[in-house]
Amino acid sequence: MKAMIFAAGLGTRLKPYTETTPKALVPIGGIPMLEILIKHFQKNGINDIIINVHHFSDQIKEFLLKNNNFGSTISISDESDLLLDTGGGLRKAAWFFDDEKPFLVQNVDVISDISYQQMLDLQSQSGSFATLAVSDRKTSRYFLFDERMQLCGWENTKTGALKIVNHNFQNLKRYAFSGIHVIDPEIFNLIKKEGKFSIVDTYLELAATHKITGFEHNPENWVDMGKPDELIKAKLILDRIKSL
Repeated sequence: MKAMIFAAGLGTRLKPYTETTPKALVPIGGIPMLEILIKHFQKNGINDIIINVHHFSDQIKEFLLKNNNFGSTISISDESDLLLDTGGGLRKAAWFFDDEKPFLVQNVDVISDISYQQMLDLQSQSGSFATLAVSDRKTSRYFLFDERMQLCGWENTKTGALKIVNHNFQNLKRYAFSGIHVIDPEIFNLIKKEGKFSIVDTYLELAATHKITGFEHNPENWVDMGKPDELIKAKLILDRIKSL
C-alpha cells in the first residue's frame, strides 16, 4: 500500500517551535515527527510514500536527503508557492497513486497504533471511496454518521454550522476525525475542484451519492502532536508503538 503524509501545514498551534522549524521536524522524545511516521509506516510494510511540503520545505527536503529517506522510496509534492489545503494537496499528488489500489493518508502530527490493515479490510468490505479513522472524543468539529457508520454530515458545535448531505437518516452520531484515511484512487475521477480546497468538503460532497465509511477506534491509542499540551501523551504512545 502506498501512502501520503500531509506535512505542508504552517504549524501555528506549535509556535514558537514552528517559527524556525517546519511542524514535521518538531521532535517528540528527541525524534522528529516525520521520522516517527516514516518508521511507523515501515513497520507496517509501507515504504512507498509521497510527502507534501510548504512551510520551510527546504528543511524537510534536506532532512530526508541527509537520512537517505530512511530507506524508503519517497517522493515530494512541492507546494512551496501555494499551500493547497488537504483536498488540493491530495489532488496535486494524484499522479503518485497509479497502481489502482487503495492508499493511506495521514497527517504528520498524528501518532497512533490504529491498525491500517483493519482499515483496509473495512474499505474492501464496505466498497467505500474512503474510510476515515474517527473516535468518540470531545472536539468542536464533528463528522456525523448513521448507524451503519456511513458519513451523512458535519457539525461545528462552536459556531452552530451544520451540513447534512443525506436526509434519509435520523439520530446521527458525532465522531471526531483522526487525520488518517484509506482512499480508493477512483476518488480522483470524482473530484472536480482545483487549487486550494479541503478534503472535508470533498468528503461531504461525495457522501451524498457515494459511500464514505467511518472506522471507529479507541481515542486512547491516538494523539494529535500538533497541540503542545498533548506532547506528553504523544511520547507515551510512541513508547508503546516502539515496544510492539
